[in-house]
Amino acid sequence: MAFILKILIYFYLSAGVQGVHQIAWLSCQFIDEHVTVNNESHVDTQLIYREAMLQFGQTGDSPVNPRAITFLVTGSKLDLRRYMEGVEAERVECELRRYSTEGIHVRWPVQGAQGYNRWFSCIIKHSQELFTFTGFLRQSSDQPPPGQQDYRRWPAIADGEILTTTVAMVIKTQSPSVKAGLGSQKKLHCQFAIDHKGPDVTVEWHRQHRGERIQLFSHTSRSGQTKGTGVALKNLAGGDASYNLPFTKMNSEATYICSVSVNPLFTSLDINLHIEEPPRVSLNVGPTVSLQEGEDQKIVCEAGGYYPLDVEIVWYEQDPAALGQRVGAPLPKVLQNILLSSHKLNKDDTYSVSAFFYLQASLRDSGKQFTCSVSHKSLRVPIKKSFILHVEEQVSWSFNLIVGFTVITLLVILCVMLRYLHSARKQSMREKPY
Repeated sequence: MAFILKILIYFYLSAGVQGVHQIAWLSCQFIDEHVTVNNESHVDTQLIYREAMLQFGQTGDSPVNPRAITFLVTGSKLDLRRYMEGVEAERVECELRRYSTEGIHVRWPVQGAQGYNRWFSCIIKHSQELFTFTGFLRQSSDQPPPGQQDYRRWPAIADGEILTTTVAMVIKTQSPSVKAGLGSQKKLHCQFAIDHKGPDVTVEWHRQHRGERIQLFSHTSRSGQTKGTGVALKNLAGGDASYNLPFTKMNSEATYICSVSVNPLFTSLDINLHIEEPPRVSLNVGPTVSLQEGEDQKIVCEAGGYYPLDVEIVWYEQDPAALGQRVGAPLPKVLQNILLSSHKLNKDDTYSVSAFFYLQASLRDSGKQFTCSVSHKSLRVPIKKSFILHVEEQVSWSFNLIVGFTVITLLVILCVMLRYLHSARKQSMREKPY
């Protein structure tokens, strides 16, 4: 019994460890560069895609894939796995690149750091855009690396080579793509972490749209100088550089760039803000339309105030017998005689459009439900507006003539009788002696 209990405890602890750090390694793509200068003194860069592994462990660990380049990430203050908690390895994309310091060698200010560093950037993205982050991997040495630490002459890295590194800096966003409606408040998430205290860090935000780049915010920790607004300064000390948009307008749609720099490292993340305003749908008729057989009426479904441009409007009709059926009901019939108006650009840069048709009343259509369905990328489900058609049988002209003649005859008789009664009353008054 005690033996079984020990086994259960072991599995429980193992499950707990895996829950904290589920990912032990990631299969990555190492994008290497081969740079040459052509006859016109222009730099030509050839990208070389190589197999690599991002492996978490201790110095001296055996590689998971001996054929690939292994970036062995050893323990430090920063742990990349913390930024992927609860995510399966199959859900992330990993990309590794060399990082150029333009030939500048800077001693990284952490305890035990050696004089020279070889830098790599590691970009990890969630396949469903739940997050994106970049980590800087530092391979330290007491000897200057061969070649130069820039793109002009990289030191060679062989297949199967193990590069023992630590994480020096991380920048992450949980909102690489943001959707917002007009007049809403949005927080563009950006956080960073550095493996030592008191770094000389500069945080900036830029807005870029149609080739125009505007600085929104800038803060340098050493000088304390701040430009612009949108970031809470009290949160910067904890690594929260999120930018707050208090009121989104149409021109808020752009790419927002959060950048963090600590000499000699600089990195940035793009956050794309998309404006999506749902349409307002209305019909030009009420919930019930009553017509006589053969009568025509224009039926209009208008979708207004939406953005972006693409919208789909479908009219369909449904048999009255199928309205109450839940199982086996025939599918609604899509109307084909639909006309669309041209798109109208509103003053707030949203759009409007209408879809209409001419309804000719027929007795066989009486009781049918006509529905306008509007689909737009801002909607999870289409907006639907419906009305029920009631058609009355048209009365023939001969019937109307008979009814009219009868009414007129009765009126004539009534008038004659009233006149006779009036005359009789006058005669009766004359015959009395008093």
